Amino acid sequence: MDSIQEELSQVAQQYAMYLRNVRGLSAKTVREYCKDLRTFFRFIKQDRGLVDSETPFDEISVDDADLEFIRSISTYEVYAFMNFVADERNNMASTRQRKSTTLRSFFNYLTAHEKLLEQNPTENLVAPKKAKSLPHFLSLEQSIELLNAVEGPNAPRDRCILTLFLNCGMRLSELVGINLTDVIHNNNTLRIIGKGNKERIVYLNQACQESISNYLAVRPKEGVIDRNALFLSNRGTRIKPITVEVMVKKYLEKIGLGGPGYSVHKLRHTAATLMYRYGNVDIRVLQDILGHANLGTTEIYTHTSSTQMEQAIHANPLAKVTERKKQKDEPKKKESAR
Repeated sequence: MDSIQEELSQVAQQYAMYLRNVRGLSAKTVREYCKDLRTFFRFIKQDRGLVDSETPFDEISVDDADLEFIRSISTYEVYAFMNFVADERNNMASTRQRKSTTLRSFFNYLTAHEKLLEQNPTENLVAPKKAKSLPHFLSLEQSIELLNAVEGPNAPRDRCILTLFLNCGMRLSELVGINLTDVIHNNNTLRIIGKGNKERIVYLNQACQESISNYLAVRPKEGVIDRNALFLSNRGTRIKPITVEVMVKKYLEKIGLGGPGYSVHKLRHTAATLMYRYGNVDIRVLQDILGHANLGTTEIYTHTSSTQMEQAIHANPLAKVTERKKQKDEPKKKESAR
């Protein structure tokens, strides 16, 4: 059991197991839900004066937040908590949106699934609106430059990783989780386990096929600990997310794209943008490739460039229809006609 789960009451721990085993959420997602519940229970106890005023917020124990305690929570307290994380903890809209999702899911589990509560205090809770921003992405030229920047003893592995990111748009967690048995050579596809343990098949283009073949040709065979892992660290274990993040950051900085605006996830944005912009890929096909459950999530990648917008304006059939200038002698002709 995760250490954060151990800090929660039995009711909350059972909810965490429900998320993991029944709903199939990843361990990372369940951990975030548990952190949100811990923060929520700490706030309720502090707001009600159930702890010493000198006790630091992050040291408030919540393992005693049993079912009786949870039943007593009101809708007013839920909204007070949302104000607290916004005003006191300066949570961004996206973080507050996740917290509201956690609370609605938790209380829905207790009321609708387990029938332990009669009233759901989050029934009318409105999630904060998250401002949609256009994702950062690399241009086609920058993507090619990034691939050409790869060098060193791990070059075949690193280039293969970058190629899969830029061509398939997979998530970091999906890439490090790929096994040798997930590479299906006879039809050039790759099996990926995405969010919520959902499986999807990704087709490999020529660049992906060649990079995988080149890497497998030099992939270590001796001293390997995680034998089924596709990508290995120098110690023969499955490569860790942090190792991939450091590697990607190194090559991005090498081509002058260092800084907070660029990361591993930006390569996923890049793949989606390039497929949509250059491949004329249907939005629903792109949704399947990226493994999005919601089409709205995919639509953010359909942003257009300033060049495309300019071309669209000029493509309007009325673009060349301008006001016809009157001839100087036109009024005189009309007068003579009278």
